[in-house]
Amino acid sequence: MEETPPPGCSKPHLEKLTLGITRILESSPGVTEVTIIEKPPAERHMISSWEQKNNCMLPEDVKNFYLMTNGFHMTWSVKLDEHTIPLGSMAINSISKLTQLNQSSVYSLPNAPTLADLEDDTLEASENQPEKPHFDSRSVIFELDSCNGNGKVCLVYKTGKPALAQDTEIWFLDRALYWHFLTDTFTAYYRLLITHLGLPQWQYAFTSYGISPQAKHFTSPPASQPRFPHTGGPSLRFCEWHHRPLSV
Repeated sequence: MEETPPPGCSKPHLEKLTLGITRILESSPGVTEVTIIEKPPAERHMISSWEQKNNCMLPEDVKNFYLMTNGFHMTWSVKLDEHTIPLGSMAINSISKLTQLNQSSVYSLPNAPTLADLEDDTLEASENQPEKPHFDSRSVIFELDSCNGNGKVCLVYKTGKPALAQDTEIWFLDRALYWHFLTDTFTAYYRLLITHLGLPQWQYAFTSYGISPQAKHFTSPPASQPRFPHTGGPSLRFCEWHHRPLSV
């Protein structure tokens, strides 16, 4: 059963999971309703079953994450002129919802194009950008986060099945179905997620066109530091995150 701890609740495993960001949010002017939905750890047989079913080996840091918590969902709101507005949302799908990106039709119409039909092999890898994922069998793609409809963060296996753990990267698929590289590892992505506080459309900071003007309204450079209009409060301050792997 999922549990929502009351504000200010101190649980060591939750503090470890959120890298201390809960305390930073709760102490920030204008921030309210900081909520994390506590989820039990996944059992090892669930991970093994997922690997067998999908013919893919999960990276160790992804396994360790699921052995700590079977998914992640944290939200927070801001007070603006006496109104409470939901703003931040950080999520990682549970192992049962870590599902392969469907290669069926993009539209529910006869003879509609599939994702594989949208392949553009003219976009090759460059020195500064790894080779983009493919919608066909050359890549195996799993959805980590639906980004509230603003795109998808995906765990991508670059070599097809059977897929090895070392062949994974984390990519962002925007609403126009263009790929944008995020990180080499899940651990690095998780720290990005936390340090950007789940602000709306923060993943677009890693695209060539950037986040929308509406989303910029709540950010100040760098993109991970939000400001809250009309609250009179300063920008949130961030800790220095140490790049160590997730472990249980």
